[in-house]
Amino acid sequence: MTDRDVSAERREAFEPLDDATAERWSRFARGDTVIFPSLLGLVVEEVRVDYCRMRMPFRTELLQGGGVVHGGAIASLLDAVLVPAVGSTLDRGARYSTVDLHVQYLGAVKGDDLVAEGWVTRRGRTVVFCESEARNVRTGAIVARGIATYNVAAPAST
Repeated sequence: MTDRDVSAERREAFEPLDDATAERWSRFARGDTVIFPSLLGLVVEEVRVDYCRMRMPFRTELLQGGGVVHGGAIASLLDAVLVPAVGSTLDRGARYSTVDLHVQYLGAVKGDDLVAEGWVTRRGRTVVFCESEARNVRTGAIVARGIATYNVAAPAST
């Protein structure tokens, strides 16, 4: 089984979202307000219940001094891909944030787009556990993996 087969199999393990929720998350980081993921150029490709796939198109501004994509940009992709995955089943207005992120770098990227997948491995009432992977789009090689924990709170009452 190839890495690409594993990715397709993983994706299919998650249920599709209803159309309205999928549409809302497809616009993540694309609103009138510029937020950090939009500075990186992140683009949501697909969101399902507890799952998201997101692309980071290559730009020279993402390079570090040695000529490869900066590890901070890759870590940000691994974290950002989890936002729609975690938020996919939460009430609109729920508050959540990363409380822990461990990144394992497995390879370098010089001039290619990256695509990341993020998925929830376990949900608690106030804590959500997740994993993510970033791949070089051209080669299919995994360049980094992430394990994250999110804190979740109900929407603030008005």
